[in-house]
Order: sequence, then C-alpha cells, then structure tokens
Amino acid sequence: MKKIMLTKEEAMLEKELENDEWVAVPDMAGEIKKYQSHARTALNKNKKINIRMSDWDYNNIKLKAVQEGMPYQTLVSSLIHKYLTGQLKAS
Repeated sequence: MKKIMLTKEEAMLEKELENDEWVAVPDMAGEIKKYQSHARTALNKNKKINIRMSDWDYNNIKLKAVQEGMPYQTLVSSLIHKYLTGQLKAS
C-alpha cells in the first residue's frame, strides 16, 4: 500500500481525531439548516449602490479582486459585510 503524505494541517487534524479531541454535534440537521439559512441570507444580494472613488482606489480594488479570484463588486461587498459584522476594523 502506498503511504499518503499529509500536510501539517492534515496531520494535526488526524492527531486530534485519534486523541478524541473532536466532539459530535448533537443536532446536526438543525446546525445544517441554521448555516444554510445564514448562507442564503448572506448570498441574497438584492440591492445595488453607486459609489464614487478615486482612480487609484478603483484600480487597486480591481487588482486585489483579480488576486483573490473574484469579481471586484463581490470583494467590495465582502469588505463592507466584514466591516459591519466586526470582522474588519477601521484603522
């Protein structure tokens, strides 16, 4: 049998599983429904906005979006959402 090479993260997860550090979720169906609802809400984009920004900001947000592999509008929306939910702090 061929030995499978694990990444550091995979090896750490395997060790945690072997040491019974993971606990089963009591109500898995309820948890799935809860997170599906959160995902639907987060992905429901039904409002449009127009903003004015400098050429420098516009070009750089588009560049960052390409680096992240997503449309620039999605990146802007994500940044706004993260700021409003406290996941991103203003400097």
